[in-house]
Amino acid sequence: MTVATIKQLFTYPIKGLTPQEMSEFPLTAGHGIKGDRALALMFADSNIEAAKMPAQNRPWMSKKYLAVQNDWPLLAALECDYQPETAVLTVKRQGVAVLSAATNTAAGRDRISTFFTEYLATIEPTKEAKHPQLAPLQLVGDSSGETRYPDRQPVHISLLSQATLDQLTAIAAQNIDVRRFRPNIVLEGMEAWSEFELIGKQFQLGTARVEVTARIGRCVNIEVNPQTGDRDIGLLSLLQQEFGHAQTGVLAKIINSGTVKIGDILEL
Repeated sequence: MTVATIKQLFTYPIKGLTPQEMSEFPLTAGHGIKGDRALALMFADSNIEAAKMPAQNRPWMSKKYLAVQNDWPLLAALECDYQPETAVLTVKRQGVAVLSAATNTAAGRDRISTFFTEYLATIEPTKEAKHPQLAPLQLVGDSSGETRYPDRQPVHISLLSQATLDQLTAIAAQNIDVRRFRPNIVLEGMEAWSEFELIGKQFQLGTARVEVTARIGRCVNIEVNPQTGDRDIGLLSLLQQEFGHAQTGVLAKIINSGTVKIGDILEL
């Protein structure tokens, strides 16, 4: 039975920075999406044990050790494009290129680390920031895409219903950009909030098999405009007032590896 159709696919090459829209990607049991949140910006003073390891091989760590948008919302004002084929990160600000550097060379990683350290010195963290102190940043992770820095250590992907997004847009009386929720997969053809009903069930998704495991509890990042970096819509309060919770979308673990592409179906 068809439950929904894949409308959009996203990966997040560098945790906390710009998403990249995809037409397809592989799902790998035991890993997730190769290249999704494979790189991150770690505060050099925050994880002493991890800092003893080579930057390319840093293990998974909590986002409290990383520079991310929910703590530093104006990171969203930077247009970041990462090309895995060349391992080059390009950063633009208001359409003007301000950085182009390779993530697979020591010199390039140092340039990236220095750029974001200096950028954070010009902006303010949120009052809820887990690491509000300015400290040098270090680019961690492997440009091969094998490392992983998602919010949760267990392997997962995230799914969101377009109808849920549409309902939030109607209630807020202004467009709610899907990028606020940073999903991997956007599904259409299902009712608003019906993704919660998928929890505990296994599905065929493209050629992969997945199990939906939990709702996603949200942080202040959903209030950040993904283009300007401004906290301009009180979505956490809206969710609590209208629905009695601050959850949107669901997590899923990959049971069998496969590939998903736009237009594929989620089916029982």
